[in-house]
Amino acid sequence: MATFPALKHRRVVSEPVTGPAAPRLTLTWVNTDGGDAAHAELVDGCLAGDRRAQRRVHEMFYGKMMAVCMRYTKNTDQAKDILQDGFIKVFNSIDKFNRAGSFEGWIRRIIVNTAIDHFRRSKNAYLLLGEERSIEDFSDAEEEDTLAEEEGDEEWDVKPADVINAMQKLTPAYRTVFNLYVFEELTHKEIADMLGINIGTSKSNLAKAKHNLKKLLTKGRKPL
Repeated sequence: MATFPALKHRRVVSEPVTGPAAPRLTLTWVNTDGGDAAHAELVDGCLAGDRRAQRRVHEMFYGKMMAVCMRYTKNTDQAKDILQDGFIKVFNSIDKFNRAGSFEGWIRRIIVNTAIDHFRRSKNAYLLLGEERSIEDFSDAEEEDTLAEEEGDEEWDVKPADVINAMQKLTPAYRTVFNLYVFEELTHKEIADMLGINIGTSKSNLAKAKHNLKKLLTKGRKPL
């Protein structure tokens, strides 16, 4: 049992991509655990193409990475497809892991990037909010302040599974900004740089995401 929205994880910093192409999400994980010596043998095995080592890595991190994918997608089938693509990228790029930080964090970064890339490739751009208006057209600072005031300080009895189910009902734009701000702990400046939007738009979409999540999660419930 959890209270909404107590959702925080380890800190990351952004690494913006420059050039004429559309901005692509890139996350660089800060080393918070002094390295992953326990995983050194598995990394060596994966580098050697050892299928048993790859299978062990898949088994160790499947659950955690599936949870990440579920937050970025609308259903389990979509999450499984992204996770499969993500693990393929992990094993194909294992030589790029420099062992200076968390092996789990490195895998998570690849999975998150894979989820974002999945929506970038979809025929309906994942940052479209509707009709012909793109996410760049919205910077509702006043609306953001109004929604923030509505949130209040109440705590609600919410199960983690309910949070995931509610997040999957958000629009891709709201869901993406919410994930990057709440779970990846990026600043609005970092989100704006990576998604090619302005800071006001990031703030507005976060406020709307929280507002919609609260409506979904508290329907028929009473505060603690």
